[in-house]
Amino acid sequence: MKRYLLRLREQLWAHESTGRRHRGIRLGRYAFVMLRDLLEGQLTMRAMSLVYTTLLSIVPLLALAFSVLKALGAHNAIEPFLAEFLAPLGPQAAELTQKIVSFIEKMQVGVLGSLGVALLFWSALSLIQKVESAFNFVWRIERPRPLSQRLGDYFAVLTVGPVLMFSAVGITASVLNSSVIADLKEYEPFGYLIYLVGRLVPYVLIIFVFTFLYNYVPNTRVRIKAALVGGIFAGIAWQTGSLLFASFVAGATNYNAVYSSFAILIFLLIWIYVGWMILLLGCQLAFYVQHPEQLRQHRTPKLPSGRQSEYVTLMVMALTGHRYASGEPAYTQDELGHAIGAETEHVRRAVDHLIFNGLLVEAGKARTQLLPAVDLSAITVARLWTIARTGSGLPTARNPLARATRQLIDQAEADFAERHGSLTLREWLQRQGEA
Repeated sequence: MKRYLLRLREQLWAHESTGRRHRGIRLGRYAFVMLRDLLEGQLTMRAMSLVYTTLLSIVPLLALAFSVLKALGAHNAIEPFLAEFLAPLGPQAAELTQKIVSFIEKMQVGVLGSLGVALLFWSALSLIQKVESAFNFVWRIERPRPLSQRLGDYFAVLTVGPVLMFSAVGITASVLNSSVIADLKEYEPFGYLIYLVGRLVPYVLIIFVFTFLYNYVPNTRVRIKAALVGGIFAGIAWQTGSLLFASFVAGATNYNAVYSSFAILIFLLIWIYVGWMILLLGCQLAFYVQHPEQLRQHRTPKLPSGRQSEYVTLMVMALTGHRYASGEPAYTQDELGHAIGAETEHVRRAVDHLIFNGLLVEAGKARTQLLPAVDLSAITVARLWTIARTGSGLPTARNPLARATRQLIDQAEADFAERHGSLTLREWLQRQGEA
């Protein structure tokens, strides 16, 4: 398998082609990078973690959703949603749905006390936090949203999300089962069209949900085209996978004979795992659609040299300062990567380093735009160069050779500072404009 993948990689990246062959190579690269990332095991590990968190959070999450829907008089919409989600489990899905709904309806949140309610919310929020963490991993994002923004977004998902999702499923089920639709089924071609709509509506709903998640959850600006492509892939895979899984459950008589009543629990765990894998694969496809430059042979780029790190850091600050001084819209990290021509991971590390040292700040509604944190006249080129090359500093050493090495580096920085004196970043940018 490994030798086959190596040969396939060599063929896909051996040369560039035009026309139909180019499109075929492009699709092959998409398939290769997704299969490569899947075989690396990180997505598998995160999907298994999400299965565990789902088991802990599903009842609190549904209880909160039920409370919100009950306040709006739409609590009956939760049952068709659960029935649709558990349908691949076969004949026992209806019984499991009834048990979950009955358990949720009997929950009395008022008797839990303040600590119990807090734990209920924590269990529900932990699932959303895990999903955001998994999506950020796929999008190569190391920093999550600020705590205040996360809490607001999470509560929005817990309150508005269930209303939209469950209501859409409930309304669709009510419309398709209404007496008017039943009468129209008797006349062709309306009967066939209604049948076709009934088959397509689940795909449309799940594609809409996945597209919303891919566009909203990652801590970055996701273009709607990329989110939609990932949503279409995941939605079709979800619905197709549910049909295949239902066939598997129906034919898995040996499992029922061995595990008896526990077989439904095992099938539920497998289906939740498959569902999370589909969701993560769709997110991964959305990432590659938005970042086609990441369609490369290796997932992680080579570590930059010291000179490359200094260049990227200086370019990030220079481009950001130039945009700010000229009054143009601020750069985002993705735009900086394209402008510099550097790897996304290298640009992100440089941005994080400058933010940590108080030279850059995130701004804008989605906190994706980068602005200077201090006046450009207060930043000397010598200080900026020192920050660009020092990173997290030098390790503490006590032997004479280490002290001599540190003195050598300090002398190089002192020579640079003496040569450029008090030249500020604003003055340097102005000189480049005059040139």
